[in-house]
Amino acid sequence: MNRRTFTLSAMLAPLLGTTAHAQSFEVTRTESEWRAMLSDLQYRVMREEATERAFSSPLDKLYDAGTYFCRGCDLPLYPSDTKYDSGTGWPSFYASLPGAIGTKPDPGLFGTRTECHCRRCGSHLGHVFDDGPAPTGKRHCLNGVSLVFRAA
Repeated sequence: MNRRTFTLSAMLAPLLGTTAHAQSFEVTRTESEWRAMLSDLQYRVMREEATERAFSSPLDKLYDAGTYFCRGCDLPLYPSDTKYDSGTGWPSFYASLPGAIGTKPDPGLFGTRTECHCRRCGSHLGHVFDDGPAPTGKRHCLNGVSLVFRAA
């Protein structure tokens, strides 16, 4: 691959994939409604598919019993008993609640990842990787700003 091809590929990669927001979801809001209910960082992560800084979320090291909900629509997403310390600096789980998330390919410079989002409102949560623990072998690596924790 020459420099021109690499540069062109890098510039086009974000445009080639369809965002979760192009899909139809049960919970919809206007851009101004989303901006009014979310901080700037939450908006960038949840609506523009950005990533929070590693080790910045207080939810990363929280291991209390309870459930993690979508900040965008309050859908229960992850039970605390599937959370584990991946060492990555982001809250990580080996499984979501049944039917809670949607996924799509996320093309990038170094290959395609699997993006995960709330199936009800489309809010970006993070990515799913194949290097997690048993029983699923999956690592749902999530942005803490996309989640709300409620103790059991």
